[in-house]
Amino acid sequence: MSAPSKDDRAPIRPVVAAVGEGRPSRVKKFWFYGMLIFFALLYIYPFVIQLVTSFKTDPDATGNALSLTPDPFTTGAWETLFSSNYPTWFTNSVIVTLCVTVGRVFFCSLAGYALARLKFTGRIALFTGLLAVMAVPGIVLLIPKFLILNYIGIYNTYPALIVPLMIDAAGIFIMKQFFETIPESVEEAARIDGASTFRTFWSVVLPMAKPALITLTILSFQGSWNELGHFIVATNDPALYTLTRGVAGFTTGGLGSGNQYPVAMAAALLMTIPTALVFIVFQRYFTQGANAGAEKG
Repeated sequence: MSAPSKDDRAPIRPVVAAVGEGRPSRVKKFWFYGMLIFFALLYIYPFVIQLVTSFKTDPDATGNALSLTPDPFTTGAWETLFSSNYPTWFTNSVIVTLCVTVGRVFFCSLAGYALARLKFTGRIALFTGLLAVMAVPGIVLLIPKFLILNYIGIYNTYPALIVPLMIDAAGIFIMKQFFETIPESVEEAARIDGASTFRTFWSVVLPMAKPALITLTILSFQGSWNELGHFIVATNDPALYTLTRGVAGFTTGGLGSGNQYPVAMAAALLMTIPTALVFIVFQRYFTQGANAGAEKG
């Protein structure tokens, strides 16, 4: 049998090299996805503990905090939760969060457009002040908020819970940065047709800012839903308590004796569901909006 010619042997080396190169790639992918799964499970584990603990008794939750099997299994924590003022707190949180989210998206968009497009004296100084406000810790403003709300006579009312949260410096910054990425030539056609500044903003520019609007919507929803400090200084009426204010009472003896871990975990679990759903539904737009805002920053 004759030996293979030189031309027949030539393709062997590239094929072997390709096979050899593929194996390290598979190994790297295996370790990469393995690490992702590990950290995902590490992150999810506390939520699993939260869910399981809500079906435990108080002694079992105290003595076997990390156990994944309730002994005995009981729904007593959920019955206690819904026999409390939790439905009222949930309703208040929904009302406040929806009003704050709609108001913040609208007013922050208006302010961001004004800073990005309108030319007026002191615009740069105003934007610099806005950046300075973002650096101030929110807790520093709690006492001034209380004094102002009490002075203007809206303490212990829904406006006290909603109005101060409807403007956010970070939201204005996000919208300004996004509006500056839109070419001004887009607006010139509307002006030529006789559109006013607000009509140009509302009908032309705002629809193009969908990623930034969804980003701001998610941040506003999560921020107002999870807000606690402002609600503490805005009201002391139990009928106006939100979820964060009411659930905080569970950890300070609000339900009587015992640590009440199962009830607190059940309440916290229900609190996380709305924000998680909002983020899951709009996460793609959230990423787009965050990247778009960073491009001009």
